[in-house]
Amino acid sequence: MGAGKTAVGAELSRRLGVAFLDSDAQIERAANATIAEIFARDGEAFFRARETEVIARLMAAGPAVISTGGGAFLSEVNRATIAASGVSVWLKADLEILWNRVRHKTTRPLLRTADPRATLAGLLAQREPLYGLAQVIVEAEPDLSIEGMALKVIEALRARGGVLAAEGE
Repeated sequence: MGAGKTAVGAELSRRLGVAFLDSDAQIERAANATIAEIFARDGEAFFRARETEVIARLMAAGPAVISTGGGAFLSEVNRATIAASGVSVWLKADLEILWNRVRHKTTRPLLRTADPRATLAGLLAQREPLYGLAQVIVEAEPDLSIEGMALKVIEALRARGGVLAAEGE
């Protein structure tokens, strides 16, 4: 959360000329509720089940840049679904970058705690080992623009091979 998945994903899709799909937005549209409302009304387990369904559907839809929620990659099923027909990318950002991006937002249900910074630190520590299983890891920098980060992702995908042609997207 706060790594730039949606913003960088949208820019990346524009540069690559493919659709941009956001799994959280798809869930919100289907439920006619925000993620925070779904968490409050139905619980996290319900949300995670819908998330897995949506990710499978989006992955089957053809070439696209798909942004998933921060917890989606924790699921072994989701990781396998993504690996089967795509490439997972972790936009790796340290705690300071993430905190600076999310501290004033009220739309993060997992951060509705007495100490949201400590909660974020705990989530990051818990999730990093699984995020590290991503096929491509791109390090965020504090002053790097959305466009700059999208270009770093393109470079990393080219270096990995098999996703982007070396001479143009």
